[in-house]
Amino acid sequence: MAYRNKTYVCFDGDNDMNYYNLMKAWKQNDNTNFNFYDAHDLNNALDSSNEETIKRKLRERLNNTKIFVVLLGEHTKNLTKFVRWEMEQAIKMNLPIIVVNINKKRKVDDELFPPILDNYLTVSISYEQKIMQYALENWEEEFFSLQKDGVTGARSYPDSIYNSLN
Repeated sequence: MAYRNKTYVCFDGDNDMNYYNLMKAWKQNDNTNFNFYDAHDLNNALDSSNEETIKRKLRERLNNTKIFVVLLGEHTKNLTKFVRWEMEQAIKMNLPIIVVNINKKRKVDDELFPPILDNYLTVSISYEQKIMQYALENWEEEFFSLQKDGVTGARSYPDSIYNSLN
């Protein structure tokens, strides 16, 4: 099995690419602690003509993943071809999942939350650099501890965590 140290970011490539690009810009900024090891940097060339080829390449990226991030936009829960498939794979691999509300809601957004994640242990956060860094640094350990205690379903951080980061 591959060494898992990457962050896999799942998102609506047609509508939410700018949010993913901003995350990468936060990572590049020398004045910030924000960082993640991007699984999408592994094999940049995807043959977009063949669904099975794309899924094979995505599976390779997922095999190097230790934490899975979903950028949750207006259309994310309705995307089934790749986005839902990526979430299914993350669940099968028992990956910690961070759901990032690009509308900046701090709690689970019931209207946009993908049903496939309903019974899976996730944490929902707002699309902000500091809370995202906090989640990337802490959710993996929290996930496995809560999972060991039988906790499932969507969670969110309390306002006190957000306040301590500002």
